[in-house]
Amino acid sequence: MINTAVFLSPKFVLGPGSVENRFYYNVKFPKGHIALKSFNAEVIDEAGNPVPLHETYLHHWAVGRYFVRKGVEISEFDDHAKLNKSDYIFGRNSGICQDESVGQFFGLGSETRKTATHIPDPYGIEVGNPAEIPSEFEEQWLINIHAIDTRSVEDKLGCTECRCDLYNVTVDEYGRPLRPDYKGGLLCCYDRTQCKAKQGFESVRRTLYLRYTVKWVDMDSSVLPVKIYIFDITDTWKRTRTSTGINAEHHCKVEYDIEPCHATGLADDGCVDTRRISLDMPFGGYLIYGVAHQHSGGTGSALYREDGRVMCSSLPTYGEGEEPGNEAGYIVGMTTCYPQPGAIEISRGETLILESNYSRVAHHTGVMGLFYILVADQLPKPMHTLHTVIQIQDSVMLIAILWAVVAMIGVVAVVAAAIHYRFKRSGEDGYEAIGM
Repeated sequence: MINTAVFLSPKFVLGPGSVENRFYYNVKFPKGHIALKSFNAEVIDEAGNPVPLHETYLHHWAVGRYFVRKGVEISEFDDHAKLNKSDYIFGRNSGICQDESVGQFFGLGSETRKTATHIPDPYGIEVGNPAEIPSEFEEQWLINIHAIDTRSVEDKLGCTECRCDLYNVTVDEYGRPLRPDYKGGLLCCYDRTQCKAKQGFESVRRTLYLRYTVKWVDMDSSVLPVKIYIFDITDTWKRTRTSTGINAEHHCKVEYDIEPCHATGLADDGCVDTRRISLDMPFGGYLIYGVAHQHSGGTGSALYREDGRVMCSSLPTYGEGEEPGNEAGYIVGMTTCYPQPGAIEISRGETLILESNYSRVAHHTGVMGLFYILVADQLPKPMHTLHTVIQIQDSVMLIAILWAVVAMIGVVAVVAAAIHYRFKRSGEDGYEAIGM
């Protein structure tokens, strides 16, 4: 049975141009040894109404797991960088990026309302397993919410792309100077920064929440666990002559800029920025699900085998109206991949190609090119049983048909004998027999 629960994040208050980018710890989450089946989220107001992206832009949300020493309290507003590492262990996903970079279990952005996250049966993301929780620790969950209020701002797209000049920012959230060539991105739209608003606007602040819906089942032998891997187009990993092809040197920068084609004078590429990286897989298994994460300007992403075969492609859907889930100019959904079980197998050590495409008609700052996949170590056993049942049913049907044919032949033979006998008797009685 699938269980469903709807939760609210801690409230956050935004005014025109203001930014929310906090980590909330020990958030409400299903307890016990379970298998997660889906996670969906959206920004709502105090009345529970969905808030459109052109009012509050959801740059991203991310849900992560961590382990905290029993008896230690982590405030929902604690500084993520100042946590005592002896009392706190980040329980990241199985991805290849180092440190805590893109270590979330779930995470999307503006596309959240129209992107499928469900995990098909019999698979699930296993959490709450006592064997995986360090001794003297307990499992808890955090949510990072990055939202930007773009009501009454001078440049909505510039604010959502975190252009440093619009935020009047020259240092990061820790007071460190930004490099001169850094034009925009996460370093300029951190928590409590302010994007440039129009003159004479009325500053109306409002209370918002991230409403998230979790679905799960109890973990038992019928559920096959999947592992989460997230690839990043900015990963700096390079194969070396001395490398075996599998190592941990994966520094993921998460964001990058798109230069417009008119600025480079190169338009023969269709004015599209295409980035590709090769990555050697330190794991193997069967692909169960895949989806990309891109920002405005994105035109799609794909994961390829080294020979060029497409394993999974994910394309953006852009809105065309004003209502939540269909906001014009924003990515409101990403297509997903659900291969047939066993159809796509990844071999350990295999080289895969990640590609991310963006339009270069305009300049974009702080864009992302992430690719999220779920991989299972094994296939469901009932598949073999099902084939056997079908074969047995086919055999029974064939036997029934053969018996029906035999019976029909018998009936025909009997009828023929009767007719022959009838005609023979008729001839003996003075009637002319029909010759053959």
